[in-house]
Amino acid sequence: MFKGNIRRKGGIVASALAAVLALSACGGSGTPAAAPADNPYGLIEPGTIRVASLGDAKPYTFTDAQGQFTGFDVELFKDVANRAGVDDVVFTGQDFSGLLAAVANGQFDVGVAAIGITDKRKETVDFSNGYLAGYLTVITTKDSGITDEKALGGKRLGVVQGTLQEAYAVKNFASANLVRFPDNNTAISAVNSGAVDAHFLDYEAAKAYQEQFGLVSAADIPSFDAPAGFAIAKGKTEFKEALDKGLAEAMEDGTWKKLYQKWFPGSPMPEQYLPKAEQTSSPTPTATK
Repeated sequence: MFKGNIRRKGGIVASALAAVLALSACGGSGTPAAAPADNPYGLIEPGTIRVASLGDAKPYTFTDAQGQFTGFDVELFKDVANRAGVDDVVFTGQDFSGLLAAVANGQFDVGVAAIGITDKRKETVDFSNGYLAGYLTVITTKDSGITDEKALGGKRLGVVQGTLQEAYAVKNFASANLVRFPDNNTAISAVNSGAVDAHFLDYEAAKAYQEQFGLVSAADIPSFDAPAGFAIAKGKTEFKEALDKGLAEAMEDGTWKKLYQKWFPGSPMPEQYLPKAEQTSSPTPTATK
């Protein structure tokens, strides 16, 4: 008789203990307590960084003949990610106009596409420290009659929606008729077909299009107030700190310099990103979006 009661009480205790353990595991939020240690950077998938980028922004980010992402920003970010302890980095092409929103709402862990850091953009996302500073270029055909930025009045000027070039053109080329495009390739096609008179883009990308299509630069305009940075969702402090640390190491050990020389041969080098021992004069620019 007493043996049966002991079994019943034992069953009640075991059930209660199981319920307590289940509640403890849930923590009231559905997230295991060990998750932060397993995923300190708050990545969508622990151990993998999902990157929103551009497939046509050569030499920063673009896809090669095999469809693989490459370019200065791609190689630099992979190096920085490795220093942060993550080797699995997956790049996905996006329209620039929606790239920052996709990072902010958690579709991607980071945006990497020579993205200029501005106060307006900081309302949507956080940024790593800067790693590029830039020139902006007006590119056109040889017979367009556009020889400088003053000749843009009344002309159809292409810009990629959401870029620094668009913001600059709205402010400084008020007499031009802006035509917005999703990417540079579409805009350059419009220049070549005569649908627009010129396109406003970054300096390095403009050089490639000049060589490819025989276009010319009508104006190279310095823009140093919005250096490029990696865009991340707000509140990911540990992720930002890891990226900043990796960037600093890449600059100080000469990795940044080697990549710059590889992807921007002959272009002026911004000295603020060189090892401290090599910083001898005022910084000079490259381009950002």
